[in-house]
Amino acid sequence: MLKPSVFSYDFSSDGMKDIINYYYNLNIQAVEDWDNLFTFTWNNNLFYLVPFNRSQKELRELLEINQELKQKGLQTHDLIANKFGKILTNIYEVNYVLLKIVNDQDEEYDLKDMKNITEKLVLNTNKSYLYRNIWSELWSKKIDYLEYQVHELGKDKKIILDSFSYYVGLGENAISYVNNNRYQKGACDYVTLSHRRISYPNIKLNYLNPLSFIFDLEVRDVAEYIKSAFFYEAEALSYLKEALKIYFFSPYSLTLLYARLLYPSYYFDLYEKVMNNQLEEESLIPIIEKAEAYEQFLKDAYIEISKYASIDNVFWILKEL
Repeated sequence: MLKPSVFSYDFSSDGMKDIINYYYNLNIQAVEDWDNLFTFTWNNNLFYLVPFNRSQKELRELLEINQELKQKGLQTHDLIANKFGKILTNIYEVNYVLLKIVNDQDEEYDLKDMKNITEKLVLNTNKSYLYRNIWSELWSKKIDYLEYQVHELGKDKKIILDSFSYYVGLGENAISYVNNNRYQKGACDYVTLSHRRISYPNIKLNYLNPLSFIFDLEVRDVAEYIKSAFFYEAEALSYLKEALKIYFFSPYSLTLLYARLLYPSYYFDLYEKVMNNQLEEESLIPIIEKAEAYEQFLKDAYIEISKYASIDNVFWILKEL
């Protein structure tokens, strides 16, 4: 770690430029600061210096996965070691990782592309630290924490106070849906390369970022892609119909697909950024204003998924069917 006396905790672009040059033996001339994420160009390549908030065990597995994907012909961003041979660089008590970005970072991956990529790597016992398929437990813990946080820190946030209970209710519906899945997991419900979060449009910059890799059921990324498409004003129902045709999900996975559509990750993600002072509270308004439209989407999604498997309904959403 650099001593404070040398760099005086200078998080300005110039300060971080000096730090990057020191740790990576570079001679870059400028750095852009994107809210604690730093980017620069060197030798016609784009680099990102980003905070790393995962465990050492996960980092080791991420490095192995990245190498394995490259051996199978999938281009991913490179994790660059510093001059001391370390992937993690500790700067003012924060661990950072330097990523060298692949070319054509704005290239988009659709559902078919995603299927072709994720099938290249499935879970084995050596990647268990990245396994994330305990949705109901993770969701329950998250909601408990968010409720505590709102109670302690959210008293002056009217937009959150007026909307939070509704989205907690959706989350609890999703948890019940997972817990009450009456189908058994089968051989076709395999765990594969997934992401902590995926968005629409699904560009290479985000999708090929090894720091976002996890292992989960194939349905995870599909559901998150469709949800994100809805709030991006894209044809989410069309994407759902396409996914149902090309993925051949089992009744077990189709139930989890609907559970994932129910779970309001889109709200909770923004909520956390508001509570961490990364966004203004008003950023939640466009999401909240689409609550009724999203309920209609959930109704339409149920109808489409039910063409492939008999899944349970959520009465308050489907009461008019």
